[in-house]
Amino acid sequence: MTKSSMTELKKIRKTVASEFPSDPALQQIHIAQRLIARQAASRGMTIPDYIRSLRKSPAACRRRIG
Repeated sequence: MTKSSMTELKKIRKTVASEFPSDPALQQIHIAQRLIARQAASRGMTIPDYIRSLRKSPAACRRRIG
């Protein structure tokens, strides 16, 4: 990770920790959601479209397994 992305991650963690101070599991979920949202926005995509773009086609999976 670059230094700027590390500082962004620290900011996200601090914000999420203040929103959910007593639930570390919920903090992790929200941190992941915010990171995914940032990656989707940087590519000009919605979150569902970004997640769909990460999925591999079934044919590609079969080639890798078989």
